[in-house]
Amino acid sequence: MEIFKGLQPELVWSYFEEICKIPRPSKKEEKIAAWLMEFAKKHQLEARQDEAGNVLITKPATPGKEQTPGVVLQAHMDMVCEKNADTVHDFDKDPIKSYIDGEWVKAKGTTLGADDGIGIAAALAVLTDENIQHGPLECLFTVDEETGLTGAFALQPGFFQGKILLNLDSEDEGEIFIGCAGGIDTVIRLPYRKMVLPAHKFAVQVKVKGLQGGHSGDDINKGRGNAIKILNRFLWDLNERYGLLVASLEGGNLRNAIAREANAVIVFDEVLKENIRVDFNMYAAEMEEVWKITEPGLQLELESVDLPGEVLTQEFTNKLLNALYACPHGVFAMSYRMPGMVETSTNLAAVKFIENDTILITTSQRSDVDSEKMNIAHMVAAVFRLIGAEVEHGEGYPGWAPNPESAILKIAVESYKQLFGYEPVVRSIHAGLECGLFLEKYPGMDMISFGPTLRGVHSPDEKVDIETVGKWWKHLVDILERLTKEA
Repeated sequence: MEIFKGLQPELVWSYFEEICKIPRPSKKEEKIAAWLMEFAKKHQLEARQDEAGNVLITKPATPGKEQTPGVVLQAHMDMVCEKNADTVHDFDKDPIKSYIDGEWVKAKGTTLGADDGIGIAAALAVLTDENIQHGPLECLFTVDEETGLTGAFALQPGFFQGKILLNLDSEDEGEIFIGCAGGIDTVIRLPYRKMVLPAHKFAVQVKVKGLQGGHSGDDINKGRGNAIKILNRFLWDLNERYGLLVASLEGGNLRNAIAREANAVIVFDEVLKENIRVDFNMYAAEMEEVWKITEPGLQLELESVDLPGEVLTQEFTNKLLNALYACPHGVFAMSYRMPGMVETSTNLAAVKFIENDTILITTSQRSDVDSEKMNIAHMVAAVFRLIGAEVEHGEGYPGWAPNPESAILKIAVESYKQLFGYEPVVRSIHAGLECGLFLEKYPGMDMISFGPTLRGVHSPDEKVDIETVGKWWKHLVDILERLTKEA
């Protein structure tokens, strides 16, 4: 069934529909990579794959345009795999169920994967549209952008030849990005002690759900709630008043997504049943008032459950609730060099009980100032080291320093003005892009990043604006054709 039949540009949407059928979780890009290699073979294009799994498809210049500077179109193969709790979906096997909803394309109960499936689709459309005038063209599709940038890290100098790179992984049509934040993960492992449940206890499960979640970089300044923080605040208050024992506490999923859902099973003295219910109703009303503007879908639930066999000791319950309360989350500093842009942020992404009596807490930090990125990462580490946790920092990735004098930027800005009658916004982005790593491997590379309008990325609310895909496509094609005229 052709879901997007009639949408323009037709080639881009037809390829996006095909891409939605192919499972492509981060670190599991084998199916989409094989499909891309087969695509190249079908269209008689040269293609190769490096040891990391990155795919490069090349297309010769339009006859007579061989002297045009070589261009690399770049997108990543993997997608963030998030779904609503009541959605049955296996990201390793099932296709994304995309559909049209007015001006938007969405998915049923899961992330859509337009980040960055729409970038892949546009690159493939350029490769197969014979009406576009262009110079030597290379399309680079990287693996594992979302969970480690391992494809970009592993990229070897000389894998591609172009000197201009157009990154197709941005989410705001009408904006051209010339810089991005660097980032690092901070992962905490807290060994805990359990005990057999004392007598005369009562158990409830508390749930927080209905939040928007979203991208931990691009959406961190939009005032969205973190389900772990909202849940833990209630538990901490109860523990201060009455004392409680935690049997389980889990929330969030991926390091680069704001936690949308969280739940805990807690145990307390039987005589406190009515107090807990009254306190919960008051807290739920408070939170609905606090979040009514930015999180109108917020839901808090409390229900009685069977008593668990074991719980955390009081000491470890106190440690966990105190540390989660103290752990920073959200915007830490705004930029003074680029007003209106977030400079530094941190995301309390996930809490999970794992094997070997360990609680795994995942966080991520971003900044366009490397020393501040490490400062906020160390702040998070210090909170958890105070309670005896083991803390590890990931390898991290560099930011991309803006170059306002970029030649390809000037061409892109002039192209946009001529096409649409007004200037695009030129800025840096707080989200991470692979461009900083490309610059390390290919010094002197001239780069910009641009894309259609996406909203709700990294959450099941992800959607792409149909009209902006058409505008972005016209802009991309015009940039390629302008380059042939300036050679």
